[in-house]
Amino acid sequence: MIQRRTLFAAGAAGIFAAPAVAQNTRAATLRFVPQANLSVLDPIFTTATVTGNHGFHVFDTLYGVDAELKPKPQMIEGQETSSDGLTWTFRLREGLRFHDGSPVRSADCIASITRWCAREPIGQLLARVVEQWRATDDRNFEVRLKRAFPLMLDALAKPDSSVLFVMPERLAATDPGRAVTEMIGSGPYRFVAGEYNSGSRVVYEKFDGYAPRSEPAAWTSGGKVAHFRRIEWHILPDAATAAAALQNGEIDWWERPHPDLQPLLARARDVRREVTDPLGRLAVMRMNCLHPPFDDVRIRRAVRLSVAQEEYMRASRGDAREDWAICRSLWPRGTPYHRDEGAAMMPGDLDRARAALREAGYANQRVVIINPTDFPDIGPLGQVTADRLKRVGMNIDLAESDWGTVVQRRSNRETVDKGGWSILHTTGGATAWANPALSFLVRGQGPNGWFGWWQSARAEELAEAWLFATDPERQKALATELGHLALEDVSFLPLGQFVIRTAFRRDLTGILQGSSPYPWGVRRG
Repeated sequence: MIQRRTLFAAGAAGIFAAPAVAQNTRAATLRFVPQANLSVLDPIFTTATVTGNHGFHVFDTLYGVDAELKPKPQMIEGQETSSDGLTWTFRLREGLRFHDGSPVRSADCIASITRWCAREPIGQLLARVVEQWRATDDRNFEVRLKRAFPLMLDALAKPDSSVLFVMPERLAATDPGRAVTEMIGSGPYRFVAGEYNSGSRVVYEKFDGYAPRSEPAAWTSGGKVAHFRRIEWHILPDAATAAAALQNGEIDWWERPHPDLQPLLARARDVRREVTDPLGRLAVMRMNCLHPPFDDVRIRRAVRLSVAQEEYMRASRGDAREDWAICRSLWPRGTPYHRDEGAAMMPGDLDRARAALREAGYANQRVVIINPTDFPDIGPLGQVTADRLKRVGMNIDLAESDWGTVVQRRSNRETVDKGGWSILHTTGGATAWANPALSFLVRGQGPNGWFGWWQSARAEELAEAWLFATDPERQKALATELGHLALEDVSFLPLGQFVIRTAFRRDLTGILQGSSPYPWGVRRG
């Protein structure tokens, strides 16, 4: 069994000198340590959570969701729907402006939606039924559908992983397969490009041209009031250094403290810890279905037999069972379609995995696991996989690097001898993976899908049937079949579900519940 690398938490604050991350103690600056380095800036191009969190600072959305995950207008003033559900008209709020001073127009919204639809699973379902997007004037646009789309507002309000952020038309016109690098949005903070240093610092400044909504903020909806003039992200991959900086008041908020250091932070007088997303996150393994050996479903199933979720969770989250749970399903716990598939699907049995591998004819192909060294939530997952698959007889190459390199490399579709990969691990919010339209875990989109590119025509049929089913019981049956199919064919492998206890200085107030660390509403005192 892989054991956690134990940090000497009791003495961390005294042993590790905190860096000079921000000697400026002005109340106008919020100093934040994100979960990982921000290496990709475009939140439409990548599903990396850290990029999505960055997106919430810079961009706004047409709709948000409240605490019950119901869609609420955000940039939209109002909408109307025809009686047959085939025509939607949307009207933008007056006075919306981008950070470069240009007005937000209907053409910007349409270009942003169509680019998002090219990459996002629920957007792809929507695009299939759109007959025409049409700007009637600068503040009004129309969507004509071939078939009524029951989740129109839910799609536009999607709160987690591939959020529909609105960009200027000139940026949204970028090829969806290429990342936008100029960060111009209409959100409450503007990106300070001149101070961006990947691996070190990201800076945002309050956008005085932003006009918040009047409703109270909740999750991604309501008034996004910026109380700080400046937000600084400090990239501190060393957990003990981040803990010392938080205790000493040199940083204000640490998004994801290392589990080994949670007891230390719990004892710190000036630090508070909170679970802001009670549904938490699901840890998953993804195999590359394009190339051997994992283009063979029998070998993917052999790997599934090897998975012992408790070992993964103890390695990445520690022994505090109140913070993690077994979840042998691609529908996370707490979501409508969760059903534990049980030990029959995932027994954690190395002998059975070894026998299944032999029977499948595994030919000792090299298996490259790309794995981050600077992301404590994910790195231990790859190390457990490498250990267990070596023990069942696979030829494992654990390719460890920083998280930014993993994010870049996972888009490589070549074979491993040409820089490709075989296995990666990640985590995602339960709300992002709650149903067949939202979740890329169960979607068989092949080349148009998420990295790993599992293809299943039946999975796509089930997802579309679920979307247009009107009977809740029929929807549940379809989702159950889809969840079982995806786990049987090993689109992804669930490795356990866990919650994050974020930590911040006691003088911070206004931190909202939600699946991201939202910058609005947060203030000092």
